[in-house]
Amino acid sequence: MSDSGASRLEPFDFVLFGATGDLSMRKLLPALYFRHCEGQIPDEARIICAARSQLTTPEFIVRVTAEALPNIKKNDLVDAHWQTFLQRITYLSIDATVTSQYQSLADLLLGYEDRIRVFYLSTSPGIFAETCRQIKAAGLVTPKSRVALEKPLGRDLQSAELINDELANAFSESQVYRIDHYLGKETVQNLLALRFGNVLFEPLWRRERIKDVQITISESLGVDGRGDFYDKTGALRDMVQNHLLQLLVILAMEPPASSNPDAVRDEKIKVLRALKPLQGKEVLKNTVRGQYTAGALDDSPVPGYREADDIPDDSTTETFVAIRAEIESWRWKGIPFYLRTGKRMEQKVTEIVVNFRSVPHSIFKTVGESNTPNRLIIRLQPDQNIRLRISVKAWGDHMHLEPVFLDLDFNETFGKRQLIAYERLLIDIVRGNPTWFMRRDEVAAAWQWIDPIRQAWDESDQRPDPYMSGSWGPSSADVLISQDDMTWANND
Repeated sequence: MSDSGASRLEPFDFVLFGATGDLSMRKLLPALYFRHCEGQIPDEARIICAARSQLTTPEFIVRVTAEALPNIKKNDLVDAHWQTFLQRITYLSIDATVTSQYQSLADLLLGYEDRIRVFYLSTSPGIFAETCRQIKAAGLVTPKSRVALEKPLGRDLQSAELINDELANAFSESQVYRIDHYLGKETVQNLLALRFGNVLFEPLWRRERIKDVQITISESLGVDGRGDFYDKTGALRDMVQNHLLQLLVILAMEPPASSNPDAVRDEKIKVLRALKPLQGKEVLKNTVRGQYTAGALDDSPVPGYREADDIPDDSTTETFVAIRAEIESWRWKGIPFYLRTGKRMEQKVTEIVVNFRSVPHSIFKTVGESNTPNRLIIRLQPDQNIRLRISVKAWGDHMHLEPVFLDLDFNETFGKRQLIAYERLLIDIVRGNPTWFMRRDEVAAAWQWIDPIRQAWDESDQRPDPYMSGSWGPSSADVLISQDDMTWANND
């Protein structure tokens, strides 16, 4: 399991708030275990887990073994490594909103002020601000401290700014790491390499050569126990404001002057600020929202969204969003970017599809297939690959062109375990590398574009369009893209 690219870290203390939660057990603790296996975490490093549950450290270890261990594949589990990893863990019972309960944490950190200190808030966003106030009041913030926060950061621009104000009172901006786990995915980070490490695509990456861009994040799962949270959030806030917009800006950004973190983030925010605003009637013209009804997945019946126990019968929360966006810049003026996300879709897939324009003049007059446009498909999940569709002559005695794919499969090419997104992100936090995290002004710019869409929906009397579970969303999404004489890539 050795990773030749893994450099050993400085000693650090990793303080995980919300340690008994689902994210900690499914992703964060397994990610730390993998880095422990690679020998990247120094022997002196500590993992301090904190939550409200009244548990001792041995009792918490039992819970970790029951809940986190199943999220590590058997082939990746080395019992000896697992046992030494557990020895790093100390558990503290702390209500993050109660001042007196920070004393045990202060005692544990006393004398380690010269270490890197990470406070990871895997908690409800509603207590982000209070937790930061308490950490500051307890005197736990040092010059080598960092704080990491999970999305969503607020419900709108106003609430996000309130949280960021509290963060700024406790930490400097350089100490704040706002996480969107999509930015830790191998294929997302490869977008920079694909675009700026190869001369091949740069001349094509512009309005003169590209017809449209489609970004899809579809999920086959429903709300599955998250109904109370999801019904107050919806797909626009849960997926578009962060994941989809992050993919869009990396795809559309100008070449940064260097790989310096702020050079990259400066170019990303330029894209967000160049997004054509959608307001009022323009929102209703360029967006679709849907809500899944009963249907079937893998030949098994599944209930509709409003049939879940924790969803109101009259809920108008969207589980599907499609948006036609434009970027008002010289490179992209007039090119539609289609963003789409939904729950209970036909399959789980995250992919970017770049459709190039047709050849300006086809010399193969007698063959209808000869003018099949080139297409670049970048798939992030469930498998990770890059495919380029080109036209070639089929074998035979006629000049008959057929589309074929040049296919790069990351599993086959590199032949080793791919790091899960959180492995990279957690290590980057410890290293102090903010490249793949959102800056405050970036979060604000995203909300400034999203908020008018939500406002127009709220002011409209239109309900979300129904779509059957196991489909690709409401038919109105097909109508949206057909206005440009296009179709979704999955329909081709």
